[in-house]
Amino acid sequence: MHKLTIVLALTALSTTAFADDKKRPWDVEVDIGAIATSGNTETTSLQFKVDAKQNLEKWENQYVFNSLFKEDEVEQDDETTSKEKTAEKYFGSAKFAYLLGVEKSYLFGFGSHTDDKFGAYRTYSTIALGYGDWLYSSSTFNWFVEAGPGYFEGEKVIGSDDDTIPDSITDESGAMLRAATALEWKITSNAEFKQIISVESGADNTRTQSETSLATSINGSMKMKVGFAIANDSDVAPGKEKTDTTTFVNLVYSF
Repeated sequence: MHKLTIVLALTALSTTAFADDKKRPWDVEVDIGAIATSGNTETTSLQFKVDAKQNLEKWENQYVFNSLFKEDEVEQDDETTSKEKTAEKYFGSAKFAYLLGVEKSYLFGFGSHTDDKFGAYRTYSTIALGYGDWLYSSSTFNWFVEAGPGYFEGEKVIGSDDDTIPDSITDESGAMLRAATALEWKITSNAEFKQIISVESGADNTRTQSETSLATSINGSMKMKVGFAIANDSDVAPGKEKTDTTTFVNLVYSF
């Protein structure tokens, strides 16, 4: 995962020199959220996200890195409690969109990788090529859709009802169809609503991800963001949940 992060960062930096002076070359948001409780219940959680959008004359590219870490107080069989890691997830993606004309239609290439220590899939990687278009674009409201064929590889976790038997891993791969949409609505000068949905459907599994958020400005570069994220896999092993949800309150720095 560290290698993926380095590759995405180097790719982003290597293209800076080609930015069009008429556009703002980069729009970057860094999200940080942390929660710690003690007393009757002890938990620790940390969410970190970087979303970098690159604006060139004929290209609009996006690089995303997201991580989630959580520890909870867990009751053992002997009725004692201990603090154990309950979530550790890393996600990275890169999208390259070539603009076709003034109507803001584009051709895109997309790649992503997920490493989830506690998920139904231990790793999940995708690549896709396709076509996208902006259904509406203005200074306050933007909405695009895109779709195209692709390929995925995943390491599926096969659990057991017997806690003494460790989970096993089986490999899955194949063709899939990826579709995504994103809506950005600037409600006021200080408040912005975002809805992002993606669906990656293959013969073995359909992965659906959604993030809904509302951000309010604190000052020119700082925001407070609240949101709700859903990740669903249609085909998981017995003992694994199909849907993971995350509710977050993050501090966002934009530059």
